[in-house]
Amino acid sequence: MKYTIALLLAVCFIFPSFGQTDTIAPIEEPEKIETLKTVDTVEAVKTKKVHTDTVNVANRVKVAESGDKTTVTLGQNEVLIVEENGDTTRVRLGNKGISIVEGEKGTSINIIEMEDLPKKSSSNTSSYKKKKFKPYYAGLDIGLNNFLTPNNDFNYPPEDQFMDLNTGRSWNFSINFIDYGIGFGTDKVGLVTGMGFEFSWYSFNNQSNIQKDDNGIIVEYIPPNADNMTHSRIFTSYLTVPLLMEFQIPAGKNRIHLSAGAIGGVKLWSSRRMKYQTPGSKSKTRTYGDYNLTPFRYGATARIGYGMVNLYANYYISTLFKSGKGPEMHPIAAGLSFTW
Repeated sequence: MKYTIALLLAVCFIFPSFGQTDTIAPIEEPEKIETLKTVDTVEAVKTKKVHTDTVNVANRVKVAESGDKTTVTLGQNEVLIVEENGDTTRVRLGNKGISIVEGEKGTSINIIEMEDLPKKSSSNTSSYKKKKFKPYYAGLDIGLNNFLTPNNDFNYPPEDQFMDLNTGRSWNFSINFIDYGIGFGTDKVGLVTGMGFEFSWYSFNNQSNIQKDDNGIIVEYIPPNADNMTHSRIFTSYLTVPLLMEFQIPAGKNRIHLSAGAIGGVKLWSSRRMKYQTPGSKSKTRTYGDYNLTPFRYGATARIGYGMVNLYANYYISTLFKSGKGPEMHPIAAGLSFTW
């Protein structure tokens, strides 16, 4: 409806410009009139003149459509541009513009100045920019942690049983505070990178923790009052950077999005924490240290979601501890992600 109204208004504005002829000076050479076999009056010559000019103008009019934009060109000049954007239609006509808005209370039509309209592209092609690829990465991740052995299972060797985790209390939390997308000429496929902080709590099932032995190797630590221990865990924090390939599928008002790729991290700080409880008293200890944790880690990550809600999974190819400095464990994490 609004498109039809726009064209009708445009025709009303433009028709005088196209149909009006230049003023014709009085004909001073009667012999030219006599050469017209079917015309006997000056008025007839004028009529013939008008018809000829109208045909010539029509031959120079070009109409081009691109997306939601229609451009009418006369010679080398664009004289009419019709653009649609949602419930709004704008008609650009010379130094004036027409804005047509369809709202709940009906249709409103306004005449606006040229400066209020989007600037015209220097070329005759569409002035609309391609939709920008917007990634789904920045946000919050909340999930659970665990370890995998080199065989990609949970069957730890006897000497590493102290690393057995209570998964339900081993939380993984990330704040992905920035993301950046690079589209491949479309808003549905692109590369994604960004930056975030990943915090991991690894809670042990056993009443023990970790420590360095005399050779600097991570081994089991059993405190003197281990029987009173109620909670034991280690904490790690990393600055992370991903590099993902993301695909987006429009579905209703939102999109289904899938991404996978690599993720790397730089260790910030780490600590060991233990809680004790005896009748009538509670206590806890926390010790900061590097605990031979790998300073740089890398792995694979995958995400799938709809709108702002996602599922994510991380698997680190690098081990939790430096090579040869502790049990060979590969951290994994999975959970929910809420993007903004």
